[in-house]
Amino acid sequence: MTGRTARGNAALGGAGAWVVGVLVLLVVFPLTARDRLPDRLATHWGASGEPDDSMPFWAATFFPALIWLLLAAVAVLALWRARRTTGTAAAPGWAGITLGFTGVTLLGAQASIVRANLDRDDWRDAGSVTGWVIATLAGAAVVAGAALLIGRRARLTVPPPSGPAMEIPKGRRVVWLSRTSNRWLHLLAAVTGIITLAATAGAVAGLGGPQGAVAAASFAVATVALLACASVQARVTEKGLVIAFGPLGWPARRWPADSIASAWVETRTAAQVGGWGYRLSGLGTTVMLRGGACLVIRTVKGKDFAVSVDDAERGAALLNSLIGQRVR
Repeated sequence: MTGRTARGNAALGGAGAWVVGVLVLLVVFPLTARDRLPDRLATHWGASGEPDDSMPFWAATFFPALIWLLLAAVAVLALWRARRTTGTAAAPGWAGITLGFTGVTLLGAQASIVRANLDRDDWRDAGSVTGWVIATLAGAAVVAGAALLIGRRARLTVPPPSGPAMEIPKGRRVVWLSRTSNRWLHLLAAVTGIITLAATAGAVAGLGGPQGAVAAASFAVATVALLACASVQARVTEKGLVIAFGPLGWPARRWPADSIASAWVETRTAAQVGGWGYRLSGLGTTVMLRGGACLVIRTVKGKDFAVSVDDAERGAALLNSLIGQRVR
């Protein structure tokens, strides 16, 4: 499986997990609070902030889920077609933006409706949702912006060059770029992300109390950490080596060329370095996303750093060429 195909599978799988997770949460929120909700729920508020329209409980529960299914089906179909034609699901950036923005908006709206109607005898007595709507739209805009950045970064990712080892022509600049991801860490991040949304929406709806807010924050931190460790991009230029983490390429570690003593390729496994992700062991620091060939550098201070990326031989060769030029 090529790197492009693997990224396409990961994106398609992540989109599917997101669609299912949002769908389940849209239905579960009202059902969980059924005994504390009136038979009809306020679903629309006028300019004054007072409720002016309602739906039966079953309609308020399943109508947002139906809207989500229709929109998500179009977006996922576009991702699937992109994967079939280009080997990557990053091409239609609008699909990721649609899934992110719409999913967060519907979840926030559903949680706001449940909260506003909670413990009310009549839908006309429902509370205001203005503040929660503003917060939801802000959160949805942030998610959409992140999806846009991820899509742009994926489109700009260049596959590693192929062919024999290169010699750097005098006066020429050469760049080596490689990227690796771990689908299981991405899947785990999707799961914790969905749990974060559930805990956040539950707290907004008043179902979780203070513990719900703590749980949402904890799972949010776990999701960010997992995403940061689930993919890595290595770049070698005349300036040195840059290792960028996560879908946005942040955080990143940098080694100037004059701080690297040598570079080589070494086969490592997760068992050797103590597991997956960012690991510290007797072998130094290793970013382990898949077993096999790793690009390893030793700094002038004697510290080793390794990262499991494709075409590690070419990256090591270019680094050693830069080191050789510096020595000469």
